[in-house]
Amino acid sequence: MERIRAALIDIDGVLTVSWKALPGAVRAMERLRDAGIRTALVTNNTSRTRASIASRLGGLGFPVDAGDVLTAPAATAAYLREHFPGARCLLLNSGDVRDDLEGVALVEEGDADVVVLGGAGPEFGYEALNGVFRQLRRGARLVSMHRNLYWRTEGGLDLDTGAFLEGLEKAARVEAEVTGKPAPAFFASALAHLGADASEALMVGDDIESDVLAAQRSGITGVLVRTGKYLPETHRDASGTPDHVLDSFAGLPALLGAG
Repeated sequence: MERIRAALIDIDGVLTVSWKALPGAVRAMERLRDAGIRTALVTNNTSRTRASIASRLGGLGFPVDAGDVLTAPAATAAYLREHFPGARCLLLNSGDVRDDLEGVALVEEGDADVVVLGGAGPEFGYEALNGVFRQLRRGARLVSMHRNLYWRTEGGLDLDTGAFLEGLEKAARVEAEVTGKPAPAFFASALAHLGADASEALMVGDDIESDVLAAQRSGITGVLVRTGKYLPETHRDASGTPDHVLDSFAGLPALLGAG
């Protein structure tokens, strides 16, 4: 692990659960920074902007600012600006991330060119999902910020976008373009942000498929933590094997020899 110079770190389930810091996470982040490890927080969180996330984490004691946070909404905005410039985009999302969708033309009614799915929540009711289905049947393209099936809250596991996305894809006979994790472009963007090569970076996450194995397919060392959405059965039945498994993010500095 001596070659590791940069760390990509998931937030939900790794650093926090329901925006409460997990034991030892703040101190572990401080130790990484003190050791000169470059860090980026890479998250599929779609309910808050980068600035809001950084502010919330800073209030918990994490040494981060907005420039350290890379979100699926920001990656989605870049994708839409490049591939669908000027397109009319219908957004279905739980939470307001419009500030991170700069340059994207959002519409609330009428025919859309692109349907954009963010994070699931109360907004994902029958009427809204049926409206999305009809837009797709009319020929709208489908872009999703992620396809996570569930995530961890203090009340337990909650359904996420992937549980609805697969049904929409099958019903409308379309395939979504995914812009957040596990998209290779998302990891490439994070590495470019840190000025690091894949061979000198690691990814820490609680989602074995979208976080860890996806990063490993991009040449990044994968570290799975047994917190957040981690379940023994998903670990056992996964499509591959993580490079490393830790009980929590608190154990990362020791793995890297960082203090």
